[in-house]
Amino acid sequence: MDHFHYRGGVLHCEDVPVPAVAAAYGTPVFVYSSATLLHHLGEIQKAFAPANPIICYSIKANGNIHLARLMGQHGAGFDVTSGGEFYRALQAGPKGAKVVFAGVGKTDTEIMFALENDVFLFDVESEEELHTIGKIAAGMGRKAPVALRVNPDLPPKTHVKTDTSVKGVKFGLDIDTILEVTAKVVNHPGLNVCGLHMHLGSPILSAEPYKQGGAKGVRLVHEMRKQGHNITLLNMGGGFGINYRLDEAKPASVFAEAILPAVKESGCQLILEPGRFIVGNAGILVSTVLFRKETGGKKHVIQDAAMNDLIRPTLYSSYHRVWPVQLPDGLPDRPAVDMSVNTDVGNPFVDMPGTIRQEVVGPVCESGDFLAKDRPLPPLTRGDLLAVFSAGAYGMSMASNYNARCRAAEVLVTGGTHRLIRRRETFADLVACEVDCSG
Repeated sequence: MDHFHYRGGVLHCEDVPVPAVAAAYGTPVFVYSSATLLHHLGEIQKAFAPANPIICYSIKANGNIHLARLMGQHGAGFDVTSGGEFYRALQAGPKGAKVVFAGVGKTDTEIMFALENDVFLFDVESEEELHTIGKIAAGMGRKAPVALRVNPDLPPKTHVKTDTSVKGVKFGLDIDTILEVTAKVVNHPGLNVCGLHMHLGSPILSAEPYKQGGAKGVRLVHEMRKQGHNITLLNMGGGFGINYRLDEAKPASVFAEAILPAVKESGCQLILEPGRFIVGNAGILVSTVLFRKETGGKKHVIQDAAMNDLIRPTLYSSYHRVWPVQLPDGLPDRPAVDMSVNTDVGNPFVDMPGTIRQEVVGPVCESGDFLAKDRPLPPLTRGDLLAVFSAGAYGMSMASNYNARCRAAEVLVTGGTHRLIRRRETFADLVACEVDCSG
């Protein structure tokens, strides 16, 4: 249940009309729904309740501290991939929230920072990293809690740039060699090897890879215990897919059915690291149409959101629904989608009466600056508002200042109220770090 809906032809976020948000804060603007965030977190908590899981919200999906704080207030810990994300997690709280530190390239400074701040678990991705963490921890008089990330070498499951468990990627230890690595650190003075980590990539629309990966993980857990490691944690990561087009995603219960048997067989505490599943459909990106033009037989809608605000379409060739905030008479509240179309090579959106094929592009000086291509949309005029759906994950967290563009504002809606949770950047913000160094 995503709390974005049309009333009287006007898009609302919960009980707030989106045009009111645009009028108050300008565009482009990210608009998030508290109810949607909490609904999706609750779905995971409910589905995996038999395992009493530790759910660590993935900061990399969207690290706004107001959103992360909402997660912490409702029982989540945090999954981080850098020292900066760790800092965000600490700022969000609550005090004592469990933080799992993943990532293939942790620096010595980040490792020390995590240990000083009582990291719950390091997800370790290479043998050299493992020994480095052990050496640093021992030097600090500590034992670092670590889970070895295994690459289970499963068939491709998602986009090549976000599939992390096929052979040859930079993530994790090869499943064929991981036991050789763990054998070398039994009784290490700076390491407590207490877990196994297995993140398969994202977004994944089938539960089968989790079933296959879980089965491989259980066997490794038993072997690591035979070596003398007290393995108590099984971290199955995140990566559950969401509805970008229509209803292609599976509910959390389907993934739970695949994962829970392995958890029970392993005798471990389950850790999950969802991000996109919670926040992806909890946010939209709202923009204003600036100009229209036709060239080479294509109609272009130039609006004020760009690839620096939402890079997923150009980086991953990803689909996001784009639809007017104010519906023309007779237009339904969402575009029609042909799910039989292979979206790797074709456009799944169906022409409807009152629509024409248009390119939704932004102001950035790149041909790759687009939010939607060849998309059926009604005729648009200057000043119209557009909504880009499913923009809550990897929108603002991947945003940049390319072309010296100020990053967008972020707004959180709760019921009938809205509040600014990140102000729009100013031109002065763009040069602040340089001016400070001018002497």
